[in-house]
Amino acid sequence: MQVKFKGSPIALSGSMPKVGEKAPDFHLIDQELKSRSLREFKGKRKLLSIVPSLDTSVCSTSAKKFNEKIAGHPEVVVLVISADLPFAQKRVCGSENIHNLTTLSMVRSKDFAKDYGVLIADGPLAGLCARTVFVLDENDKVAYLEVVPEITQEPNYDAALKALFKR
Repeated sequence: MQVKFKGSPIALSGSMPKVGEKAPDFHLIDQELKSRSLREFKGKRKLLSIVPSLDTSVCSTSAKKFNEKIAGHPEVVVLVISADLPFAQKRVCGSENIHNLTTLSMVRSKDFAKDYGVLIADGPLAGLCARTVFVLDENDKVAYLEVVPEITQEPNYDAALKALFKR
């Protein structure tokens, strides 16, 4: 699969789960440097907002918008996943007043990006993740998937949130 970065095609590596398939478990690092897995969120609908770096304007804007939209909805969880260090994620969330979502880092392993098919394989962003949104149901089946075709663009918030809040 390919996406674009400022109009130039870049290849993605790994195997992306499709709508209707069970999402693979993962082990990522939270802001407190603790390992977190998908299993911990079982029983809740989940939105995985996968971004290249939370420390960029489009990625932080995306996190702010999802943060606002899920306020007051404890029945769902939003996980923002990037290759940023947990310290940078914590700093960005603090400075942008983002408190309703969970940030997770791939700092210890790229397995997540490969298992979800979002690892950027070449170009200037190699090793980071393509901007992608997965919505998982209570049993971790993929209910919605958007691979944003141009990394510098924002995802379709309305479609992702509609899938997240669907009953």
